[in-house]
Amino acid sequence: MREYLLSIYQPDGPTPPPESLEPIMAELGAINDELKASGAWVFDLGLHPPDTATVVRDHDGDALVTDGPYVEGKEHVGGFTVVRAPDLDAAMEWARRISAATTLPIEVRPVAGG
Repeated sequence: MREYLLSIYQPDGPTPPPESLEPIMAELGAINDELKASGAWVFDLGLHPPDTATVVRDHDGDALVTDGPYVEGKEHVGGFTVVRAPDLDAAMEWARRISAATTLPIEVRPVAGG
């Protein structure tokens, strides 16, 4: 079994209204319950919006700090799930289901050493 990072990309902008977001979160919760029941779930996290990000770089021993995400873009990682799967196809099926629930693109990457 390998581990895969399923990154959820969401567009920048306001949070969808509750009548749109609540059914999505309910479906995502059901998928997470199924992931846990199957033994595929490792962990997941949601992230605050990209405008809350801070980038820190070393500059001759001092911290050079800038506000905002490292990369400017119209979409940013909004959260992620790490799953344990027998192969890439199985990980991609979990990604497809999360994409269907959220209507958002999911990037699947194997975890190095996982």
